[in-house]
Amino acid sequence: NASSVKEFILLGLSENKGVQKIYFLMFLFFYMMIVTGNLLIVITVISSQRLNSPMYFFLCYLSFVDICYSSVTAPKMIADFLVENKTISFVGCIAQLFGVHFFGCTEIFILTVMAYDRYLAICRPLHYTTLMTRRVCGQMVIGSWVGGFVHSTVQTLLTTQLPFCGPNKIDHYFCDVHPLLQLACTDTYAVGIIVVANSGMITLCCFFILVVSYIAILVSLKGQTSEGWHKALSTCGSHITVVILFFGPCTFIYIRPSSNLSEDKSVAVFYTVITPMLNPLIYTLRNEEVKSAMRRLW
Repeated sequence: NASSVKEFILLGLSENKGVQKIYFLMFLFFYMMIVTGNLLIVITVISSQRLNSPMYFFLCYLSFVDICYSSVTAPKMIADFLVENKTISFVGCIAQLFGVHFFGCTEIFILTVMAYDRYLAICRPLHYTTLMTRRVCGQMVIGSWVGGFVHSTVQTLLTTQLPFCGPNKIDHYFCDVHPLLQLACTDTYAVGIIVVANSGMITLCCFFILVVSYIAILVSLKGQTSEGWHKALSTCGSHITVVILFFGPCTFIYIRPSSNLSEDKSVAVFYTVITPMLNPLIYTLRNEEVKSAMRRLW
């Protein structure tokens, strides 16, 4: 049952030539915004001595992961808008699949760690500095990278074991598990269940931790003044916004067996392009410390 397919054809977001030209300009602008905005946050956090709290340490890594995550899919998608033959080699396809799940899962873990950090800062302020030391923060980030690697390795190994003998057209703009499962020339029901269970378990567990963290924060704010409420929620508001933008589409795609790939690829644009582009804006527009650090940097 060895695979006879050596390359795949990505159908992309649209087959209309006029629409493709518009998409090229639009997504090129989006990608430049992603790289510029997130790189600016990384440089600002690294160069500013005032932004040395765990929250900004995690934000720096989140921005770095966003650059890597969108770079796995966006450049290929943008280039494909201008070419007739939208092919990707089998090895390139599997590498893209690995990258998408590696950086995507790492981002989920980092967002979860950031929620835990906000919980400790608001609910246990007296113990915060002893609990969230630089070493603990480093271990949490390393744990996020390792978790992303393990998840991605499982997804990739499950997919590479399948035989592909044609057709080779992927109704998507990047190589993902669900489109590839539909092209495999064997019964993929069992593999599909494992894939959904793997992705779904991680997404649901992390989402559960996020919800519990924010419920605990809201409960702890019961006796606070309106000023205390405003200060606490202003530090959490940006994170909640990013979580909704990222987890919503991810949950929709990976927590259920895929039935409509055209619908899936439209939703995938949100967590591969739109959210990484909006993250720097969300965190800077709502955060005076980051804005003032950027002004000093300039």
